[in-house]
Amino acid sequence: MVIKQILVPIDFSQASLQALAYAVEFGRPFKPEVVVLHVVEPIYAAAPTDSYSPVGNIAILLDELQRTGRQQLERIATDLHKHRVKTQTLLQIGTPYEVIVATAKKLRVDLIIMATHGRTGLSHVFMGSVAERVVRSAACSVLTVRGHESTGRRSRPRAPAATRPERRRRRGATVRR
Repeated sequence: MVIKQILVPIDFSQASLQALAYAVEFGRPFKPEVVVLHVVEPIYAAAPTDSYSPVGNIAILLDELQRTGRQQLERIATDLHKHRVKTQTLLQIGTPYEVIVATAKKLRVDLIIMATHGRTGLSHVFMGSVAERVVRSAACSVLTVRGHESTGRRSRPRAPAATRPERRRRRGATVRR
């Protein structure tokens, strides 16, 4: 398998930046171009006519989100170039999972590496999972990197059980063998 291009969607959260770092390390043997994509989701508000459309000050907010997104992408590109990583940055407007899938198809990327925030329960029901939708919709392979920023859990993966010291309970205390 040859990997020439990796798409890394980021929202500038710690989890997405970890996924970017993972993509750089994962791709190092292949020396691919890393395409860093940031998607700005349009903001809609109910208008008096009961239709949904961008309104007044919301357009200013959308412009500001695009401006700050571009600045952050420039910083990331500069940092990756210092580490001799071929980089392309993109800022798109739209529904995140749709833009990610469409960009991957348009650019014919070999792999998408992205963070998943690991939402469960009601937050998953209401917010959905961009990563889950990308996995289901993308034509190329998708590797998800689990982020733990929202749960407060450690960000390093836990060692497989076979490599951890055996533990057993004795009178309420944990004992290591």
